Amino acid sequence: MFIDGQWVEAAGGRVFEVTNPANGAVIGTVADGGGDDALSAVEAAFQAFPKWSRTTAYQRSAFLYRAWQLMLERKEDLARTMTEEQGKPLKAARNEVQYGADFLLWYAEEAKRVYGETIPSGRADQRFIVQRQPVGVVAAITPWNYPVSMITRKVAPALAAGCTLILKPAESTPLCAIAMFRIFEEAGFPSGVVNLVTGADPAPIGDVFLTDQRVRKVTFTGSTGVGKMIAEKAAAQMKRVSLELGGHAPFIVFDDADPEHAAKGASLVKFLNTGQACICPNRLFVHESIADTFIGTLRSRVAKMKAGSGFDESVSIGPLVNEAAVAKVERQVEDARAKGAVVECGGDRMMDGGLIGGHFYAPTVLSGVTPDMQIYREETFGPVAPIITFSSEDDVLAMANDTTYGLAAYVYTRDVSRAMRMFEGLDFGIIGINDINPTSAAAPFGGMKESGLGREGGRDGIAEYLETKLGGFSI
Repeated sequence: MFIDGQWVEAAGGRVFEVTNPANGAVIGTVADGGGDDALSAVEAAFQAFPKWSRTTAYQRSAFLYRAWQLMLERKEDLARTMTEEQGKPLKAARNEVQYGADFLLWYAEEAKRVYGETIPSGRADQRFIVQRQPVGVVAAITPWNYPVSMITRKVAPALAAGCTLILKPAESTPLCAIAMFRIFEEAGFPSGVVNLVTGADPAPIGDVFLTDQRVRKVTFTGSTGVGKMIAEKAAAQMKRVSLELGGHAPFIVFDDADPEHAAKGASLVKFLNTGQACICPNRLFVHESIADTFIGTLRSRVAKMKAGSGFDESVSIGPLVNEAAVAKVERQVEDARAKGAVVECGGDRMMDGGLIGGHFYAPTVLSGVTPDMQIYREETFGPVAPIITFSSEDDVLAMANDTTYGLAAYVYTRDVSRAMRMFEGLDFGIIGINDINPTSAAAPFGGMKESGLGREGGRDGIAEYLETKLGGFSI
């Protein structure tokens, strides 16, 4: 672990193993930290905060810029660590490292754009001045599915704002976090500004984050259930929270769209990271008049996808994260099959040849999906594309919004008026109109309803780490 500028072991010397989800092989051991280690990290961040918060924006920018340079220099090493530890194909891992580096560069620039303001007063002897100041010590908890970019998406704006930080990475992917903190160390961040606590059991570390009054903000990416628990416990001390949670994205294809083009887009975004992304479409709504063409094109593309080790350049489907993830996908597919869905391709676990020992499920397309099926309601987080047909714009808008989630949605149409109606009518925080990649370091990312609170990325992202202070001056 990295605490107060030093690489340290866990209290008591505990360690835990990290495995490759493609074959189950142990690829390393990592310090198994707990509550005592988290307290040490909080103390280090708390002691470092006064000095770091008084550095100039230009000084903080220089540190972030140096980290960006180092990250790009180590792009291949980071990508290979990610493929081995998380499982995604090497090409996708390289793309993620680049995306993660974008946040360091963006916030190196945005640090210099934290502006205040003056406000006119109704009194001649009064002046109002507004300043934006850092929240304080931040605790960040990141997920396994994007184990590098989710670190920089939280760390970069926090440091740019003048906060100090403790990171708890997912227990499945601590090696990526360690590699990133070696970059932060080499970039020269002062001791205590950035701290890393790894652990096989997140509960005691999370309890410290939520109960220690020195921690003024918690930022979390993960499941909606855990996010709700964090929000509830953080409320006891009125801690600021940012929560990027689950999704159940609709992918809507209207009758005026090119069904083959839309099916190509669906195959790319649905099976992104083996379907293990919160913005992956979970419900594909296709107009009944073009459904056959769409299904045929999607089935053809998905059937050609190759699963296996991410180090094989021909592979596009990696493993799921663990056995529980495989079991969830199996349960949803079997439930849909039993209730009348048609398995167009896939539909079973993959155990052949080199896939033995890994957590692989065949990329799957289901047609004839109906609202009584589990997959219609539950987030899958796996390589399954469920297709539902519709006949009218009003009907599909109602079906798309019929979920407690509200993160991402996708629409394919050539009608500009319809595109605007859907953009305004969909209750989701991110809408891709004929676009399967509506994300960027420069753009706000986050959801509505039970998909979270706050935004990451863009100007909104740094605002999450700033307090607004008003000064009233009588002259």
